[in-house]
Amino acid sequence: MKQNNNVFSNSLIWLGAGISIAEIITGTLFAPLGLAKGVCAILLGHFIGFVLFFVMAYMGASSNKSSMEISKISFGVWGSKFFAILNIVQLVGWTGIMIFDGAVAANEIYNLGNVFWCVIISLLIVIWLALGIKNITKLNCFTMFTLVGLTIVFLILILKNRNNFSAITLNSEYLSFGAALELAIAMPLSWLPLVSDYTKDSSKPFTVSFASSLSYGISSTWMYIIGLVISIYTQDSNIARIIIKLGLGVLGLLIVIFSTVTTTFLDAFSAGVSSKTVLNFFNEKYFAIVVTVIACFAAMFIDLSNITNFLYFIGSVFAPMIAILISDYYVTKKNSSDNKINILRFVVWLIGFVFYRFLMKFDFIIGYTLPTILVCFIIPIVLSFFHNKKRL
Repeated sequence: MKQNNNVFSNSLIWLGAGISIAEIITGTLFAPLGLAKGVCAILLGHFIGFVLFFVMAYMGASSNKSSMEISKISFGVWGSKFFAILNIVQLVGWTGIMIFDGAVAANEIYNLGNVFWCVIISLLIVIWLALGIKNITKLNCFTMFTLVGLTIVFLILILKNRNNFSAITLNSEYLSFGAALELAIAMPLSWLPLVSDYTKDSSKPFTVSFASSLSYGISSTWMYIIGLVISIYTQDSNIARIIIKLGLGVLGLLIVIFSTVTTTFLDAFSAGVSSKTVLNFFNEKYFAIVVTVIACFAAMFIDLSNITNFLYFIGSVFAPMIAILISDYYVTKKNSSDNKINILRFVVWLIGFVFYRFLMKFDFIIGYTLPTILVCFIIPIVLSFFHNKKRL
């Protein structure tokens, strides 16, 4: 059953998804490019991400299907289960990473132990999950506007007090524009396998898809730019250390905790949605809570501080998958939903996966995602053309 009033709530959900410590930390990696080139890479990468985000969001909204259900169109029933499992793996990973980053930052502000903060953050995520998507609109509204205001205050204080920061040597490891572009695309790309989970029940497919894409694009871009500015003007990339020096205390802690919760809640929730594709008898909410508990223990005992390789893994898995889906849904109109598996599309996906990993050996100004998407978008169209020609 289509819902009527979910444009605003979806916008809030995706605004919250973009406001996160992980995105600020990723933004700090752009510092070697300098302010102008760094902002350019962030804007261009997020524009590409916005387009892909919208295409996938609209696919779910117009078909009334979750992201992993849509994957049946190209890959069949078993193929859909395969990608649902991979999606659950990446979502467990993201949930753990977000809890870890939030706990580390919170502990530097108030030293009560990483384990303590992992538990607190996880409990808040469970509360969000227990309330459910339909019941958190007012809570999200208050949280989102508070976080946006706090991040603006945070950035203003950084710029006003930049001369008060001690000269901590920033990691100035070389970063090419292409690699930076890839990091900017990677974060929106990581949401593509789950965006349809939130737009599928809309009665206004275009509006909710555009609003969701724009909300995430703006908030994620804002977080990246904050990270970039922090690194350049403070010569430091440790968010918690900067919060302490600015004397933000409780306000800084609120930014860390609630930005972590509003983002990580989506990861855990979508893991629950994807679980239904694997085995239909799973309860989405209970599965999401189990994912949160597993991720909490991972965050307690595993160092999850470096996410660069994880982002590239997500790109190599999901960029070709999304490209094939877009090609089949919008162009070839191929539908394998009733088949167990579409071997040809799996071969195309494997080509895209290998192609992406191969491109990582080189320094391309346009990164690795765009070429991979173009290749995997075109191949199904060519295959469909020759198939139709053969039938004639």
